[in-house]
Amino acid sequence: MSVFDSEEHPHRRFNALTGDWVLVSPHRTQRPWQGKEEPPSRPSLAPYDAGCYLCPGNERAGGQTNPDYLGPFVFQNDFSALLPETPEGRHDDHDLLVAESETGICRVICFSPRHDLTLPDMSVAEIHAVIDLWASQYAELAAIDGINHVQIFENKGEIMGCSNPHPHGQIWAQKTVPDEPAKESARMLAHLEKTGRTLLGDYLSVELERESRLVCANDSFVVVVPFWATWPFETLILPRRHVRHLNDMTTAERGDLADIIKRLTIGYDNLFECSFPYSAGMHQSPTDGAEHPEWDWHMHFYPPLLRSAEVKKFMVGYEMLATPQRDITPESSAARLRAVTETHYAEHN
Repeated sequence: MSVFDSEEHPHRRFNALTGDWVLVSPHRTQRPWQGKEEPPSRPSLAPYDAGCYLCPGNERAGGQTNPDYLGPFVFQNDFSALLPETPEGRHDDHDLLVAESETGICRVICFSPRHDLTLPDMSVAEIHAVIDLWASQYAELAAIDGINHVQIFENKGEIMGCSNPHPHGQIWAQKTVPDEPAKESARMLAHLEKTGRTLLGDYLSVELERESRLVCANDSFVVVVPFWATWPFETLILPRRHVRHLNDMTTAERGDLADIIKRLTIGYDNLFECSFPYSAGMHQSPTDGAEHPEWDWHMHFYPPLLRSAEVKKFMVGYEMLATPQRDITPESSAARLRAVTETHYAEHN
């Protein structure tokens, strides 16, 4: 009988952060691909686009005019998914038919006045300014009564639902802690009560010992492909010390966060020589007024590219009906990301 090898044989991996499982099928990397393919692309854009509703001085879709901003710029989303004035109410005329109102605030952050940039194109100082704005927005929204969670995120690329190539992200702040951070919060609290230590602090110690899933690091942060990763080149940015949210970070740490984000996103672009699409977002402690000593700030990157820039992964079939599944192991993904140069490929072209 052969010996089990996680690099060769199908197996399940436990997500210690959420309590979920993922099916890993490394032998499937040999299967032929005859599905949808799309060529790699790097949009050719001008620094300013008169038709872009996010560029400085332009009119937005909601009728407001953007100021001639020179750095990162935030405004209330003109088409917010959540609204602060939603009346309280609940529909529960049957145990199986329950709905309740949800209040919140949605904002948009333009990372740069330049229409033609993405995060890997920006300087560390420019990304640092974005992080400072993220931090001030988190603090401002957290101070509003009834805001118990603040989600900061970015969708990059059309395939990830981004409706405008201008570099920007979003903030959704709301009354309820959403499902994913709620699951993480429960797991983190259980770990702290059991061990007296934080879950992601312990997890990072293990990853630093094993090294096989490390991608890059600096004085304050480490990037890993998590052991339980679902997406082919999913990564997780972890702080070296315990910080619950952005405002726990020192100025130097925010600078290091800017550095690690730039290095990671350059690595993504270089992997398949394209403007690498992803959804990314940070999870921070809830803003319900509690201290949350169990919480470790962290940032997720979920990119869909699979074998090349032409081949994408989608959650379909078994994954929608049963459990998430991946073919490329996290260890091999980390090795590929480590191997790429940290000089952006466009600089060579």
